[in-house]
Amino acid sequence: MKIQEILNSTKHRPWEIPQENWKFYQEWNDAIFLHWKVEMEALKKFVPKELEIDTFEGEPWVSLVAFTMEKIRPRNLPSFPPISDFDEINIRTYVKSNSKTGVYFLSIEGGTSLSCKLAKIISELPYRFSEMSRNENNYKSKNTEFGDKFNLNFLVGQKAISKKPIDKWLTERYALFQDTKNSINEFEIHHLEWEVGEVELTDLNIFYPRFSKLLKGKPNKSHYSKGVKVIAWGKNKRKKPTDN
Repeated sequence: MKIQEILNSTKHRPWEIPQENWKFYQEWNDAIFLHWKVEMEALKKFVPKELEIDTFEGEPWVSLVAFTMEKIRPRNLPSFPPISDFDEINIRTYVKSNSKTGVYFLSIEGGTSLSCKLAKIISELPYRFSEMSRNENNYKSKNTEFGDKFNLNFLVGQKAISKKPIDKWLTERYALFQDTKNSINEFEIHHLEWEVGEVELTDLNIFYPRFSKLLKGKPNKSHYSKGVKVIAWGKNKRKKPTDN
């Protein structure tokens, strides 16, 4: 599907797409979503006070999303696979800001060092490099600096599922909010609605010491998707209030 066709498909969105020109194109492919219900008090210390933690039926959630980033490029420039294609794992929660709902990243790891460095400079998102590998039924990551390890063996189901309200709440997010030292940055994105199916977790080992109270036990929900084509706009910076 062409970019303009994606931009013209907006009925599934909670608000209108931005009027200004988009700035980046990217694809999030072969995505595995693992979702946990978490305790509010355990989550609060990771989310800046300027953002409100979003909940579903009163409960906050944290998700680990493991996928392959492909064809990321600026508007009017081609992608360059050695930089634009890499495996990524993000750990995110769900927030509200300025009447919009979106995601907030607790962690972002990429499998290519140069790609992480460039992404961090351009976006100010907290990218870091981890050793990663994946094949048809395994996704593996290791970060020696933080002591983080992730190893998942899985089997993908053959059929799409009919999404319930919780499934849409966890996947259909069209804004990202991230904090820096002096600001809250807002990013608008757009894509077609995620088509998700079942995934069987045949073996899962997660060890993220910082998030031990969040990523514990078997996920409450999991999804697999072939992916989405994503259009993104530039960041809008909102200064944090100065403490007196």
